[in-house]
Amino acid sequence: MSEVAAAVASKKVAEKNSGNTAVKSIMSVVCTGFFLLLSSVLVYPLLCGLVASFRPGRELIRRGLALNLDPKEMSLGNYLYLFASNADAKKYWMWFKNSMVLTLVTVFLTLIVCYFVAYGVTMYKTKLGAVIYILVIATMMVPFEILMMPLYQEMIDIKLIDTMAGVIVPGLCAASTIFFFHQYMISLPKDLLDAGRIDGANEYYIAVRIMMPICKPAFSAMAILCAMGSWNNMLWPLMVFRSAHKFTLTIGLNTLLTPYGNNYDVLIAGSMLAIVPIMAVFLIFQRYIIDGITTGAVKG
Repeated sequence: MSEVAAAVASKKVAEKNSGNTAVKSIMSVVCTGFFLLLSSVLVYPLLCGLVASFRPGRELIRRGLALNLDPKEMSLGNYLYLFASNADAKKYWMWFKNSMVLTLVTVFLTLIVCYFVAYGVTMYKTKLGAVIYILVIATMMVPFEILMMPLYQEMIDIKLIDTMAGVIVPGLCAASTIFFFHQYMISLPKDLLDAGRIDGANEYYIAVRIMMPICKPAFSAMAILCAMGSWNNMLWPLMVFRSAHKFTLTIGLNTLLTPYGNNYDVLIAGSMLAIVPIMAVFLIFQRYIIDGITTGAVKG
C-alpha cells in the first residue's frame, strides 16, 4: 500500500509540475509576442525615417513617411549632399560639432559634481548633508517647465545668455544622477574609508583614488544616460542660444522648416546621422547600464 501511495503522490507531483511548465510556456509566448508588438510600434517611425532619407525631399511631401520601397527613387543623394562643400552641409556639421562639444562637457562636469555631492551626503552622516540631499531630491518632483523661467532670468542676471555655460550650469547638479550615485554608494563598505584614513590618506585621496574607481559601473551608466539627455535636449538650449553659429543639432535641424521653404533633404538625412553617435554609445556600453543599475539597486 505504501508503494501505491508513493506512486500516486509522485504522479500528482509530476502532473502539477507539467501544468506549471505549460503555464510558464504560455506566459512566455504571450510576453514575447507583446514585447515584439511594442518594439515594432516603436521601431516603425525610425524605419520610415530611414527609408525617407534615401528619397528626394519632394517625395516626403508627396507620400509622407511610409515604408514604400521603390528602388528607382532611392539613392544616396541626401547623404552625399551633407558631405559636399555647400552652405547647408557646413551649417549641419557646425551644429553637429556644437552638440558633440556640449554633450562631452556636460557629461564630464555633471558626473564630477553629482559624484561629490552624493559622496558627501552618503559617506558623511550629518544633519546638514541629510537636509541637502532631501532638498536636491525634492527638485525631482518639480517639472522643468516650472523652473525654466526662473532659470532663464537667473542666466540673464549673471550674463550667461547665448553662452555654452548658460546651457550647462543649470543642469550640473542633476537630482536623478545624485540619487543614482547615492543608491549605489549605500551598498559600498564604509570600512574602506577607515582603512584609507589609517594608512594616512586624506579625504580627497579617499574620494578620488579609492572610492571613485569602485563606482565605475555607476559612472558608466550615468554617462550614457546623461549623454542621451544632453544630445537630445532642445528646449533649454533654444531658450539660451541666440546666435545661429552656436545652435546645437536639434535646434539647427528645426530651423530648416520655415514658412519660406523646407529643406527636407538635409532634415531627414541629418536626423538619421544624428542618431548614429548616441546609438553607437548605447550599443557599446549597454552592459554598463545593466551592471550599474543592478549593482546600485541591491544593498549589502
